[in-house]
Amino acid sequence: MPSPKSLSRTTLSTVSADTIVSSLLTVQTSGPGFVDLTAEVAKFVREAGAKEGTVTLFVRHTSASLSIQENADPSVLNDLMTALDRLAPENAGWSHDTEGPDDMPAHIKTMLTATSLQIPVLKRELALGTWQAVYLIEHRARPHRREIVLQFTGETS
Repeated sequence: MPSPKSLSRTTLSTVSADTIVSSLLTVQTSGPGFVDLTAEVAKFVREAGAKEGTVTLFVRHTSASLSIQENADPSVLNDLMTALDRLAPENAGWSHDTEGPDDMPAHIKTMLTATSLQIPVLKRELALGTWQAVYLIEHRARPHRREIVLQFTGETS
């Protein structure tokens, strides 16, 4: 296997992770789709005094999820919703439909995505790429109140 022509890496940094800062973020959704949480997560990092470490997000639901996706072209988010709908369509003969035809598809979509994310914090900032944003994905047809646990572990100032 050929090796890459060019590799580079910054020098190592060491942090004594002696601080954990937590907060509960509540989001009211308006139905299926993506809710951009990036600014709120960045605000949490600032308020925590985070210098270097990791911020973890955990959504406390089985029919909503989290994702890091492109933030520049909204058609990406539309296409992702279309793909999830094709993978887990309503009225596909699901036996679990206690809360309606979107109930089981919402659980499947959550299983295919993520209920938690970890994002490095470097130099007091989320280490996201230029085109990345943090999203809550609502999989249910009607509005819901969603809770996301935010937790920073690392060095604070």
